[in-house]
Amino acid sequence: MTAVGIAVGGSKKEYPGNLTLYVTLTCVVAAMGGLIFGYDIGISGGVTSMDSFLRKFFPSVFRKKHENQTTNQYCQYDSVTLTLFTSSLYLAALLSSLVASTVTRKFGRKLSMLFGGVLFCAGAIINAAAKNVEMLIIGRILLGFGIGFANQSVPLYLSEMAPYKYRGALNIGFQLSITIGILIANVLNYFFAKIKGGWGWRLSLGGAVVPALIISVGSLILPDTPNSMIERGRNDEARQQLKRIRGVEDIDEEFNDLVAASDESKKVQNPWTNLLKRKYRPHLSVAILIPFFQQLTGINVIMFYAPVLFNTIGFGSDAALMSAVITGCVNVAATVVSIYGVDKWGRRFLFLEGGVQMFICQAVVAAAIGAKFGVSGNPDELPKWYAIVVVLFICIYVAGFAWSWGPLGWLVPSEIFPLEIRSAAQSVNVSVNMFFTFVIAQVFLTMLCHMKFGLFIFFAFFVVVMSIFVALFLPETKGIPIEEMSQVWKKHWYWRRFVHDTDFPAKNRGVEMGKGGGGYA
Repeated sequence: MTAVGIAVGGSKKEYPGNLTLYVTLTCVVAAMGGLIFGYDIGISGGVTSMDSFLRKFFPSVFRKKHENQTTNQYCQYDSVTLTLFTSSLYLAALLSSLVASTVTRKFGRKLSMLFGGVLFCAGAIINAAAKNVEMLIIGRILLGFGIGFANQSVPLYLSEMAPYKYRGALNIGFQLSITIGILIANVLNYFFAKIKGGWGWRLSLGGAVVPALIISVGSLILPDTPNSMIERGRNDEARQQLKRIRGVEDIDEEFNDLVAASDESKKVQNPWTNLLKRKYRPHLSVAILIPFFQQLTGINVIMFYAPVLFNTIGFGSDAALMSAVITGCVNVAATVVSIYGVDKWGRRFLFLEGGVQMFICQAVVAAAIGAKFGVSGNPDELPKWYAIVVVLFICIYVAGFAWSWGPLGWLVPSEIFPLEIRSAAQSVNVSVNMFFTFVIAQVFLTMLCHMKFGLFIFFAFFVVVMSIFVALFLPETKGIPIEEMSQVWKKHWYWRRFVHDTDFPAKNRGVEMGKGGGGYA
């Protein structure tokens, strides 16, 4: 099939603008919203491998882990209450992201970020003071409400503030913050687990207050995006803000396009109903399938339960937490690679390369665990080289995810929506992400118990499916202004049947279609 590319700016109609220090600092502060999500992912897996935490809240798991060392290693953490502790957060995030859509649209991106930080802070305090499982789960639900608001608003904020040529790199700052949050949580778990008296888990859970305060204070000092100002009728302020963030005086063309997009969006009474229109079929499909596939890479299984997983394959508790720190470092480093390459190599290249890398690693890990644990889950003494091989391939797998599906799973959906459906569509994206995170977290330990090493084969199968989807159905969005994105659907071999010129008039803005690199399959 002929590759068709989109050459943006082949004419003199490119939006002028620079990557200013002001916009860089603004995006760095906003991206810190990812810290709360990352910290929680890292902390929840770590505390559930701490004996003092299990003994207090999940005694049946603690007994299963210690009293019968010959038990099936695949099943030692299989507990409905334990999975409810982990996964209740994601159900709460799903619900709050739907509310966040209205807040983000009517009151701006900043207020959603503030709500996210305050709710997360409240949840962290309750968790740190928890006396019983009920308090733990109430705290987790508040954490989830905070994550729903932050994950809905931060990617939108970053995509709207960034100059289109650097949108990919600045938006991935959100994913970089998630990975840094995971790494910090893993390091803290390692040291807090050593505290005598067995109360280190309280520090781990209470430490979530710090990233919550960062995003709360950050949201108060951040400027609004020009898109959000125009959406709320503050056009003069929006013009001045656009000049400031682009670093040039000549912003008329971009400003007029933003105003035109806002005028179109105001004609839409109900963005949720509007999402179902035929012309938005490509956007809705991507908003649902990208986060669905992102969760079925199996990454959250690795990151939530890395300490548990490493403990299961023969590491001691300390060594398991240390191995999780190693994977956390790999995660951060690989995300930096994505920041460097996303606006150079394009989204599709990173998606496809990461898919191949993850598939190979999952096949090797499945074979390695299957060879030693078999179906009984009772390994003999595990040699050191075996453990090193498993950790090595898990690290290569994490790297593959961290420069592909990790950051791009948040970037691509946030940059493809027209303004009139942007808040609602981003809520769909976050809701689907959280729903499948919830499902995977809820069933993973039971799946591990019953499917054993076949669980990795299960996820490898979906990596193949998602790579085929990207190859055939995802257009390249590199270097395309956010208000011009409708043009990519009109020229795509499949999606053009849903999108016509009358749906999104080109308005002669200089988006030139032609053959070129980095196009569609």
